[in-house]
Amino acid sequence: MLKHVKTLPGHQNPVYALAPSDQDELFFSAGNDKGIVEWSLAEMAFVKVKMPVQSSVYCLHYYNHLLFVGERSGAFSVYDLKKQEVIARINAHLKPIFNIKTVPSKHELITTGEDGTVAVWSLTDFKEIYRFQAAYDTVRTIALSPDETEIAFGCKDHLIKIYNLSDYSLKQNLEGHKLPVTALAYHPESRYLISGSRDAQLKIWSLADYALLQNIPAHMFTVYDIAFHPTLPYFATSSQDKSIKLWDAENFKLYKILSLEKAGIGHTHSINKIIWSNDGKYLISTGDDKQVMIWEMES
Repeated sequence: MLKHVKTLPGHQNPVYALAPSDQDELFFSAGNDKGIVEWSLAEMAFVKVKMPVQSSVYCLHYYNHLLFVGERSGAFSVYDLKKQEVIARINAHLKPIFNIKTVPSKHELITTGEDGTVAVWSLTDFKEIYRFQAAYDTVRTIALSPDETEIAFGCKDHLIKIYNLSDYSLKQNLEGHKLPVTALAYHPESRYLISGSRDAQLKIWSLADYALLQNIPAHMFTVYDIAFHPTLPYFATSSQDKSIKLWDAENFKLYKILSLEKAGIGHTHSINKIIWSNDGKYLISTGDDKQVMIWEMES
């Protein structure tokens, strides 16, 4: 299913963020270091430090030749990959930014983080359009429904808050997790919403009535990320327990555990972020051990 093919060293500090690029073979990583690193999947090697940063990077988001960089300072930068330069830097929040998403149909950018506010920005000029308080504490994660009708926020107060994307009105609060919600993902065909938490559980929510369909005791510690495969019916989860797990997206059967204990190779610390390559051939993982690991999907 998935096998380790390469470990990419180079980061000096914990890594929190990964993003793909417009070129299939390139991706980016960032964290507590002083810059954003570009890597090549074709060469399985370091390419260059793409841009310096002023504070730790907690999230990266790629959209339409632009790389959005969310920082601990509360600022975000916009790096234009065609021009090879930073085209904007916005002091967006008073506290760290934990997640950034784009809403292509509305040409909007969403930022959120430790101050509990959600800010909506124009993708044209990066001016603020709207801001609202989604929670009184940290909003850790954002997921956008595939049809772009709703947006979900995972909050420190254990709630998942669903808003209408048309006017950012509150649609639903989902209660179920016992601890902060740290990961969210919509099924690519909108079959369900999946959430992960510091309580180590995965919860599957119906999108028809927001009922809790299933609870999976998935990991030993915090679930930090959930990533659906771009073409196949699988999703991967990563955790503070140093493992990556591959699941069936139809029946939630566990297929594979990637960890030092189970596979003989793996991360030695918390795994903070996972992404699939655009073609689905590779899963890329990173975390507190400063390593970037490449796993190949075997057909």
